[in-house]
Amino acid sequence: MPLTIAAAPNAFKGSLTPGQAAQAMAEGILRAVPDARVCQIPVSDGGDGLISAMSTAANGHIETVQVHDPRMRPVDGAFLFIADQAIAVVEMALASGLALLPKSLQDPCKTTTMGTGELVKAAMDKGATHIFMGIGGSATNDGGMGVAHALGYRFLDNHKNELFPAGESLSRIAAIDASGVDDRLATTRFSVACDVTNPLTGPTGAAHIFGPQKGADPDQVMMLDQGLFNLARVIKKDLGKEIDALDGAGAAGGLGGGMKAFFNAELTPGIDMVLDLIHFKERITGADVVLTGEGCIDGQTRFNKAPAGVALAARSMNIPCIAVCGSIGKGGNHLWDMGLDAVFSICPGPVSLNQAMAEAHEYLTRTSEQAVRAFIAGRIKNAR
Repeated sequence: MPLTIAAAPNAFKGSLTPGQAAQAMAEGILRAVPDARVCQIPVSDGGDGLISAMSTAANGHIETVQVHDPRMRPVDGAFLFIADQAIAVVEMALASGLALLPKSLQDPCKTTTMGTGELVKAAMDKGATHIFMGIGGSATNDGGMGVAHALGYRFLDNHKNELFPAGESLSRIAAIDASGVDDRLATTRFSVACDVTNPLTGPTGAAHIFGPQKGADPDQVMMLDQGLFNLARVIKKDLGKEIDALDGAGAAGGLGGGMKAFFNAELTPGIDMVLDLIHFKERITGADVVLTGEGCIDGQTRFNKAPAGVALAARSMNIPCIAVCGSIGKGGNHLWDMGLDAVFSICPGPVSLNQAMAEAHEYLTRTSEQAVRAFIAGRIKNAR
């Protein structure tokens, strides 16, 4: 009976989307076992590549809509719409991502998540009543003001003047006016992929931990942190919700906390959200082995990264799981307890990062072939 093998990788950042990685794995699998039944299931943990993964795995259609980027320039954003379930998948990075900006425009005091809110509004216009949102890769530190503004919230200063929804406005918020919010929000459910536990403010909060990555200098970090503290204070006063100490509130420049405050969103590990949405366990039922992977596998992988989620799901069904990655970092030994049976690096020898990324498809194909050959050899030996 032919082997059934699932290829369930995340993106190899900068070189392969989840779908491209799954295709490369499939080619390698078929080199080793030409008659294998290969099930390609690209996955994502909610960061870059979410829509790419979901469009392959879910029965949906990608909708393109013009929105504003983090510096209010027009950009073509996109969301995945799954009509038969009235579900939309929104990838924040496509509208409010750091990768959309040149270095000279990266400034979390000036950037806004408004474009992400415009994507949400477009999804609701299409008929979505459940929004799945990935919030990785943000260029922002506005506490979700931009998303909220796009859907009808108004942020006012002491003189009742409306503030532009960017990081530099946070400290000036005196009141939040919810009288004009979109009526459809009352019947719309939000699920947000959130893989960090950082609180909104303080030494481990959004501004201090992630602000410098987005272009903030030390003075701006302090200003943004104080601004997010003020936002949390006004949210408690006007909306009756406490978000400052909420696990994950600091994700994406405070968007995690903002989504909870303004939309009562559920914050959940991204890979869990994706695997549930694509019915992953059902799709790997009967598989002999699962291949997963991403650009780097190390000690951080166990903290709800895609390969860990795939391995845990496979282990729950007693299916072996092998990871193939660009590089293997420190701390990977903790992954065996999560269901990973082996990890292979695709690099054939000492190569530069640029070469590894340029040749990622062929390297991943070759290594997937060898991983499957090793699996088959072990299976034969155990059967003797």
